[in-house]
Amino acid sequence: MQTLEITLFIVAVVGVIALGIWKSKDREEKETTTSGYFLAGRGLTWWLVGFSLIAANISTEQFVGMSGSSANWLGMAIASYEWLAAVTLVVVGFVFLPRFLRTGVYTIPEFLELRFGVTARLVMAISMIAVLVVVTTAAVIFSGAKFVSNYYNDVAILSNLTAVGWMIAVLAAVYVFVGGLKACAWTDLIWGTSLIIGGGIVMWFTFGALADAPAEELIKTKVENSTATVADLENANAFERLYLLNDGKDGEAVAKSGINGSGGKMHMVRPNDDTDIPWSALMLGLWIPNFYYWGLNQYIVQRTLGSKSLAEGQKGIVFAAFLKLIIPFIVVIPGILAFNLFSDDLHTTAAANNIEAIQGVGAKEAYTIDAHFVQLQPELAQKAMTQNAQLAGAEIPATADHHEFAAAANELGKAAIASGSASSGPKLVGYDYDSAFPVLVRNLIKEHWYLSWFVLAALFGAVISSLASMLNSASTIATMDLYQKATGEKDPEKLVKVGKGFVVLFVLIAAIVAPNFENPKLGGVFNIIQKFQGFISPGILCVFLFGFLSQRTPRNFGVIGIVTNAVLYGILIFAFPDMAFLNQMSICLITVAVIGVVLRIAKPLAEPVILPVSDAIPLEPSQGAKKCGIAVICMTLILYVIFW
Repeated sequence: MQTLEITLFIVAVVGVIALGIWKSKDREEKETTTSGYFLAGRGLTWWLVGFSLIAANISTEQFVGMSGSSANWLGMAIASYEWLAAVTLVVVGFVFLPRFLRTGVYTIPEFLELRFGVTARLVMAISMIAVLVVVTTAAVIFSGAKFVSNYYNDVAILSNLTAVGWMIAVLAAVYVFVGGLKACAWTDLIWGTSLIIGGGIVMWFTFGALADAPAEELIKTKVENSTATVADLENANAFERLYLLNDGKDGEAVAKSGINGSGGKMHMVRPNDDTDIPWSALMLGLWIPNFYYWGLNQYIVQRTLGSKSLAEGQKGIVFAAFLKLIIPFIVVIPGILAFNLFSDDLHTTAAANNIEAIQGVGAKEAYTIDAHFVQLQPELAQKAMTQNAQLAGAEIPATADHHEFAAAANELGKAAIASGSASSGPKLVGYDYDSAFPVLVRNLIKEHWYLSWFVLAALFGAVISSLASMLNSASTIATMDLYQKATGEKDPEKLVKVGKGFVVLFVLIAAIVAPNFENPKLGGVFNIIQKFQGFISPGILCVFLFGFLSQRTPRNFGVIGIVTNAVLYGILIFAFPDMAFLNQMSICLITVAVIGVVLRIAKPLAEPVILPVSDAIPLEPSQGAKKCGIAVICMTLILYVIFW
């Protein structure tokens, strides 16, 4: 059955890639033109745009990273990235997109040159490529390899994370190299549809397993503030069990310490001292990466720039916004339940990694540990505490429980690092949360080969789809914003060849970097991506808002805003490491905005900047899409009321 599953999986993946390459050639405009290769000839219909946005966005970054975060302490709070994105997309469709399409630009940095000058374009292009290739693309390769290697943990080669990472990288590079954005869009149509269906299948099996699981085992995984008893679970259906196990008495009393967190996982609101998604981030901080990602991130926006008209682009964006409302139900909730059902599996993976980490640690490295690790591997925890105390030159403190033990060990480690007597060592954890979704699929779907190949292909395809989209966009920026600007090259065929060369270069860099994301000290793949975006997203978003709304803001603000943000964000990370990174982003955005206002008042441009207007596509907006967009916003508000 495993041989049949693998065969069907390979046939599906290769077949969809072949379809994408074939459809990329099925057009009047040759793929050797820059518009044909980089923007699909500006001929994408709304359904291609919508599914392509979802497939480019949703990958194992979500199915591994987001489900892992929900399995840990975040729970439903992580869904804010998806539900606020729905609102963000509607705004992007009717505020950002018309401005971009009206100018006829190929890239987002190109628009920045029209408003703020060539230096701003170059600074943005270089910073976007760096984050896109070294962080985002590498993280997607890692998360995809993490999923496959966990699923096939007993199969040669496929169980090796590095080998699978290179396989994913090569497959994605092949079809974006040959077919460009058009190949991505058509494969995205298949992968996007399959991804939602596959996620629904996993959710169905997860609730089935929850209904059948022994209450005596489930009760061990309830959140600390839950008042559920074995009798309660025995008399409850699957949906009721979800709430009994994960809904604490006080949704605002959620803390990182404790067995699976205290408080509850079924709430969106979290305390303001939370380091990931404090409630204050919902007011401003979380909107920053959302608006940057959906409105200014090249690998996402490139799909809308390839729309055949403004109306088609707006319809596609609103369609994608509706699909975003569904994603938490097939990613976040199964992630929460993965801990309830298979916490032992999550611990087994983490325990092996902990032993390996301790064996390779240096005598001058300080450990970071969590309370779960202390409780589940007490002997190793004592060794970590001893080393941290010795490096800090302090006595081992008396502690009452595993929460206090972990906190004390970490304080000693920080003290040792601050004094210069130690460097930062590995993070030792009780559970490998990033393996939550792979464990679900392996334990619940694998025995049903007639479904498992489809789910596996859908998830694997989503990885390749996101990766191909990133490579295509990074090569577009490198070609159009850097190479063409530096050389003045006008020959479309040569520009396409250069773009393909960048695809190869970038995929090699990302594949080499990817295995480093295994380090638990980085805090999980989803967290890594969001945190690193902070170096560019607040500054770029603020600069573009001034570009949209203030025609007399000085041109040098483009460079000043982006550079100031990067420097300030780095300072905040170093000086206030315990501050939520979303709050750090908020500080950066407000600071850059103040600078923009000061420059606008002190040295306004003598004449307002008038942007060019392109006639490449029809620019009439869609009234139907606007009404549907308002409906999506209303549905988002209802979901927040339900889960607040």
